[in-house]
Amino acid sequence: MTTTSPTKTAAPNLPPARHAAPSDKGRGRFKIGAGQQLKGGPFTYIALVVVGLGSIFPLYWTLVAASHDQQRVLDSPPPLIPGGKLFSNLQSAWDQAHLGKAIVNSVIVAGCITAATLFFCTLAGYAFAKMRFRGRGVLMTAVIATLTIPPQLSVVPLFMLMSDIGWGGHLESVIFPTLVGAFGVFFMRQYLLEALPYELVEAAKVDGASNIRIVWNVVLPAARPAMMVLGMLTFVQAWNDFFWPFLALNQENPTLQVALGQLSASYTPDQSIVMAGALISTLPLLVVFIVFGKQIVGGIMAGAVKG
Repeated sequence: MTTTSPTKTAAPNLPPARHAAPSDKGRGRFKIGAGQQLKGGPFTYIALVVVGLGSIFPLYWTLVAASHDQQRVLDSPPPLIPGGKLFSNLQSAWDQAHLGKAIVNSVIVAGCITAATLFFCTLAGYAFAKMRFRGRGVLMTAVIATLTIPPQLSVVPLFMLMSDIGWGGHLESVIFPTLVGAFGVFFMRQYLLEALPYELVEAAKVDGASNIRIVWNVVLPAARPAMMVLGMLTFVQAWNDFFWPFLALNQENPTLQVALGQLSASYTPDQSIVMAGALISTLPLLVVFIVFGKQIVGGIMAGAVKG
């Protein structure tokens, strides 16, 4: 008896199956791959030009007003092109407000406050971010809570304290109350939480490094980008501060902003001279940003990109 095996039918030569790919129509211009950058359209450039011109216009108007006389500045419409009295107005503002000594005092005050803020706030931020000790959360909450207290509430007791210790009218009365700030501590603490791994600190301790060496060789290099940003913010704030220096200092030993207040203290101040003094006070800040602009922008980007 013979058995017959079932015959095998040959599979037809069918074309390979084609799976419908999701259509990228309508979103191809937004598809970004690794290493690619977004391309801005015409609206983006228009918006950037408008924002840029709006940011530059106050400085440009200061230059225009400082280069005309009082009558021309108050005309309607006002001038929009610089005039020919810029250097004479700058010389008048320099002589009337004694800006030479005021600029030196402002450099001393802003420099000392900035250096002290970077040092103390970096140490405190590292302690709150990476060191484990009892009451850390309560202390950090107390530091943040001080940001809600208006500085005007401390003016009277602070003025009395400065007078009692003999610092009234001296630069020490402006420098020492602002050597460290709650914002700087919070800023450095938040940055070091992400930028400084625990493993790096523990590895330094295993190698026998002391706390001072850990701060110098590990913490400060990691915190340098944030320190550049904090230093810029602190220097600008100290340079432009007027309220407390106006109360603590006298007219013989002023900072730049206090000296500029003398130009507008008269009944009919000359606006062109006032604008010339404002232009002088702005130039050092522009120099600082030009010199350290690359490091400052790098610090902002380093703080914005994590991982």
